[in-house]
Amino acid sequence: MQNNNLNQVIRKAKSIDKVMTGILYGVGGFFLVLLVVLAGYILIKGIMDFHPSFLAFDRNGIGDQLFNTLYLVVLSLLISVPIGIGAGIYLAEYAGQNKLTAAIRISIESLSSLPSIVVGLFGYLVFILMTGLKWNLLAGALAVSILSLPSITTTAEDALKSLPKSYKQGSMALGATHWKAITSVLLPACVPRIITGVILAAGRGFGEAASLLYTAGQSTVINWSNWNLASPTCPLNPMRSGETLALHIWVMRTEGSLNPQATEIANVSAGILVMITLLFSLAARMISARLNRKNTGGE
Repeated sequence: MQNNNLNQVIRKAKSIDKVMTGILYGVGGFFLVLLVVLAGYILIKGIMDFHPSFLAFDRNGIGDQLFNTLYLVVLSLLISVPIGIGAGIYLAEYAGQNKLTAAIRISIESLSSLPSIVVGLFGYLVFILMTGLKWNLLAGALAVSILSLPSITTTAEDALKSLPKSYKQGSMALGATHWKAITSVLLPACVPRIITGVILAAGRGFGEAASLLYTAGQSTVINWSNWNLASPTCPLNPMRSGETLALHIWVMRTEGSLNPQATEIANVSAGILVMITLLFSLAARMISARLNRKNTGGE
């Protein structure tokens, strides 16, 4: 009798497991198909409307906007990655369970849910009005960094906490200090997961528009023969205004009536933006896999 009851419980558990597995696969497949269809639609529209003249570095092309996008993402990563990883190390390795750390974690969670338009208005108030500056790429990078910090911090903290305790204990038993164990053993082992947070941060920077509207500006004046960093037309001057691809798409779709090719330019810009994000993710994954093989002794 007991064996029959036990068999019924096992069969019921297996049935529930199969049903739930099917549901989860279905949900995952739905989002995968949705992503493929959306990305495919954007890329196809961009390819159909593409013309080589759209890549020109002038007022009729998107070359300047493409450069601004890449440059702003690099600036934002230079700001957010060190701060985010440092915050993750602190929370995982040094912070105790007290009211201060609880407040920090609540702040990080709240920051991750802030609308980008709110961050843009904050950036406009702090980085533009309070400093007396005009719209500039550095202010835009700082605004994007605010949006990116939660993902990098939580990813770094979770990655460090997920490592076996023997990693740190073994290195410290061999004479390493706590900081040496973190930098030489723990962080290298966390590289693949940390890069995931960096990819999310970069993706946020590539596609961000609302926060940049109030910080980076909508105008771009670049002189590609001028490499004086103090000049307002120097490509590498972070204090110049710079319209990104995401902002350019918005401008072309809302205020581009004066340009007869506004729709085509917007479609091509969207396609290029999707391709850049995809290529960046693939490159980051390849670097992560290579570093992981190196750290684990693989070939």
